[in-house]
Amino acid sequence: MSDPFADIRPLNDDEVPETVERILASRECLTALLRFRLGEAWLPFAPVLRPLARLYLRAQARQLKTVNDFQMRVKSYLEQMIEDTTSGFSVSGLDSLDPSVAYLFISNHRDIAMDPAFTNYALHRAGHDTLRIAIGDNLLREQWVADLMRLNKSFIVKRSVSGPRELLAASKQLARYIDHSVRQNNVPVWIAQREGRAKDGRDRTDAAVIKMLSLSRDKQAQTFTEHIRTLRIVPVAISYELDPCDGMKGQELMQLESTGAYNKSELEDVSSIGLGISGKKGRVHVHFGTPLSGDFEAPEDVAAMIDREIIGGYRLFPTNRWAYERHYGKPETSVNFEAGSVSSEEFAARIEALEPRVRPYVLASYANALKSALELDLPK
Repeated sequence: MSDPFADIRPLNDDEVPETVERILASRECLTALLRFRLGEAWLPFAPVLRPLARLYLRAQARQLKTVNDFQMRVKSYLEQMIEDTTSGFSVSGLDSLDPSVAYLFISNHRDIAMDPAFTNYALHRAGHDTLRIAIGDNLLREQWVADLMRLNKSFIVKRSVSGPRELLAASKQLARYIDHSVRQNNVPVWIAQREGRAKDGRDRTDAAVIKMLSLSRDKQAQTFTEHIRTLRIVPVAISYELDPCDGMKGQELMQLESTGAYNKSELEDVSSIGLGISGKKGRVHVHFGTPLSGDFEAPEDVAAMIDREIIGGYRLFPTNRWAYERHYGKPETSVNFEAGSVSSEEFAARIEALEPRVRPYVLASYANALKSALELDLPK
């Protein structure tokens, strides 16, 4: 029987050895790893270093026979990254979720790689199964990147399809795969609340995401509300004290507003992933909400509920307050803030180091988390 999800699903265990070997054979992959570990200054020596790196990685990869083997290897690097680049990682809300049940986790989207990675790590530590992670095909132009992502249980969102008929077919396939994962396989899934990161710091769910999910509904057997409940949607709020990519995001927003267009470089997404992984993040908190319940008449109702859960679960840090005061003025309502690890002087120096035209956009990206909470009048 043919696999209707073969072109988008993560890799199966029997596909791991061949995929690992293909990754190790990739010049581009080895060059990217050398750049990440050693910096640009070492690139002239890449022809000599690549064979050595391949030998080392091949020795490390001998024990990688299954997807779980790969993820446990990634886990050790993730724990080291948390030690090196954060000032603390904390989690809340997981005690109300059943580890034996699969959920559809819909989170805010601030970082390409770290949002699902932090969510996945929090779930794994609490005894939940690891996630199947939605990732856009715009990030998978290189075969080795696609291989790595699918090794880590990522599945593909076809954003590059053209034409309404092709887009509808891709959306239906995606919706059915997510439904199949959660309800049939009992495997949890992570998707972002919108396409693309919230570069302006405003976490809002795109109703189009909910419309896509509803394409898997059997209209003869389920109401819209019943279908949403069977997906077991859990909103997730991921809070960063510092955003390693804040300057890059601010530059993009400034250029977009001033010229009306922004042309992304070919390797910009890869650079964002690298900076998001290696950059200083301050404190990081992941909050898991409760599965959506209640009655919903339309996708917009579901999106609004997810927004309230995410904004209500977002942990505000002093960096959000300092940015708000500089960008909008002193807030009229008092709000509780988490203890931070960054001083006001350090944050001010971070902002002043930016190009003057970019500073307002970066300040807004930090301030808008607080602004969102004040707009919805949510208790903190």
